[in-house]
Amino acid sequence: MEKIYDTVIIGSGPAGLAAAIYGRRAELDLVVIEKELASGGQVLNTYEVDNYPGLPGINGFDLGMKFREHADKLGASFVTDQVKSVAKEGELFRVAGEEGQWLTKTVLIASGAHHSKLQVPGEEEFSGMGVSYCATCDGAFFRGKVTAVVGGGDVAIEDAIFLSRMCKKVYLIHRRDELRGAKTLQTQLFALDNVEVIWDTVVERIEGDDQVRSLSLKNKKTGEESPLEVDGVFIAVGIQPETENFQGLAQMERGYFVAGETCETTAQGIFAAGDVRTKQLRQVSTAVADGANAITSIERYLSGLGK
Repeated sequence: MEKIYDTVIIGSGPAGLAAAIYGRRAELDLVVIEKELASGGQVLNTYEVDNYPGLPGINGFDLGMKFREHADKLGASFVTDQVKSVAKEGELFRVAGEEGQWLTKTVLIASGAHHSKLQVPGEEEFSGMGVSYCATCDGAFFRGKVTAVVGGGDVAIEDAIFLSRMCKKVYLIHRRDELRGAKTLQTQLFALDNVEVIWDTVVERIEGDDQVRSLSLKNKKTGEESPLEVDGVFIAVGIQPETENFQGLAQMERGYFVAGETCETTAQGIFAAGDVRTKQLRQVSTAVADGANAITSIERYLSGLGK
């Protein structure tokens, strides 16, 4: 007879790992399905996490590994697979991956998000050859060189600050006349001598030969176009939820599951946590909180209180 789980957790970023920890402590029979070889999600690519309570300045990779070690210690089961679909099967759900299938009473979708792209000429062509979406991953390749960061939120500002430590010059290109990131980050940024903000400007093209050599910029207010010589460009213009394979399961807004603090979606038995749900703030701390809340909601559902 096919095994039936209490819950299947899709994704092992901070939300999925917190859910695994809380789920095992609640003695739920669960399995975590992760498409990548390592757990941790986007935090793995963060050089320094300075706002997670109690662990100021911890390396993002180390934080992700600590989460995973905690879940392992409690006996959480992990499988590496890419989930392709979730389908209702009577009172249960069938989670189908490329390699296997799982039958479960509930599903927690914590599949995270991926970086948005500029969708400009040269972006795909020079990906990995000067175009990057992760400053902490690739910044070391540009030591002593000139780089640009595109964006105006927390990630873009953090990337510019990080790159300033090793690059000769860093340009921060933003389409508006003020940044959207935290004021504390802006204060750090504006204090750096080797960082220059280019306001009201968008990237029209990324150009080069065997690697990125320059950007074609356009001022949104004047319409003026100008070249900017750089050795690399780091794109930090937002994220997109990893929900392509879950369309139609429950109500969504702009690709995010409509779900509040309880992480309950509009479909009974389907829960969403972390970057995939509608929320004001997407941080490690809020993802961890989602994981805890989701398991509490799942427990209530399984006991009949949440139906």
